[in-house]
Amino acid sequence: MTMSLHDLLAPITPERFFAEFHDRQPLHIEGHPARFADVLDWAGINRLLDMSHIWTQTSLKLVLDSVTVPAEQYSVKATSRDGAQVQQPVAAKVQDWVARGASVVMNDVDSLTPGLAAVSAALEGAGLGKAQANVYISFQQHKAFHSHYDTHDVWAVQVEGEKTWNIWEGRADYPIPHPIFRGQKQDHHDRAKGKLLRQIVVKKGDILYLPRGWYHDALAEAPNSVHIAYGVHAPLGMDVMNILSERILYDTEFRKPLPRQDGSAAAKFALSQTLASLGARLTELAKDPKVLEVLEGFIRDYRFQRGGYDLLAARGAAPAAAEPAPSGPRFRVAEPGAKPVRRGNEFGLKTASGVIPMSYAEVEACAWVLARPMLTEAELSAASPAIDAGALIGRLKQAGVLAGA
Repeated sequence: MTMSLHDLLAPITPERFFAEFHDRQPLHIEGHPARFADVLDWAGINRLLDMSHIWTQTSLKLVLDSVTVPAEQYSVKATSRDGAQVQQPVAAKVQDWVARGASVVMNDVDSLTPGLAAVSAALEGAGLGKAQANVYISFQQHKAFHSHYDTHDVWAVQVEGEKTWNIWEGRADYPIPHPIFRGQKQDHHDRAKGKLLRQIVVKKGDILYLPRGWYHDALAEAPNSVHIAYGVHAPLGMDVMNILSERILYDTEFRKPLPRQDGSAAAKFALSQTLASLGARLTELAKDPKVLEVLEGFIRDYRFQRGGYDLLAARGAAPAAAEPAPSGPRFRVAEPGAKPVRRGNEFGLKTASGVIPMSYAEVEACAWVLARPMLTEAELSAASPAIDAGALIGRLKQAGVLAGA
């Protein structure tokens, strides 16, 4: 199953979304009830919950009227398959709480089914950031959470029933998942949310987009309601410092000791001069073409790595008969000794004739290529949608790594 941002936004175009709504204001898009039938339904929810070994006190939570139910009240102590002690939910206990009106929260589901992963891939493929998804199952007139904001953009995909969302005027100023934001008390949120801006009934097949920090709360109006909240975490300005922190390892000025401080005016002046010098040096490094190239690649490839497995192909076996034969020219690996390498913040593919500079995404794609006896451009494009598959194959052919089959 594949999906694009265009599919999620229709009839709104991606161009209009980025011009008018992205990081600017909420957006409600009405859709046909069957629009997300292949993403998740009640049968799919039950199948997921039946995978009992993947659920613990952190991945499956119950909330009743804005109060989290202690895990001990719906779980038993168990040993996970890796030997860790966990609280494992028990179906009968969970359903007892559901009968009382408790909401069910299923965390980190964005890769568990093809449908859930398709929405994740659509958001990440559009360059919006890393998409992590939680399922929220709630019941009529029982509110799971008080008014709050999220530290990421929210894409709420309504797959069953309907829910009324209160959208408030207030917006926190670009919060991040840090205690200075997560530690704020509810009375702070109740003051900061401001006046009610809009009340939106989100029905089955609809999508609601909320920019990061926007205050909201929701209440199920239908007897049963299920929405999938895709939290999209964009790369931040703070990430620039992480990249620069690796770059300054190679800069002598940042490895020198800071001026000793003895309380004298001269010592304080020396420290201030050093800080000014280092600040100026950071400005220079931020303009370095190599730093810019690494940053561009970091932003472009900022997504979770999903899929890409083909175990039969890894063994050189033919695809199953039911699978259609790949279209287009086929290529084979002509230099099996080639391998991805990293030097500091630089990536490349090491070949007999030297290292070919590449972005991180291209190196990841090359690792996929080298594990296969045969491939087509379409297969590479499907496995690594973030890169230009044709251009990469051209470079690899020119370097002698690939040859026509």
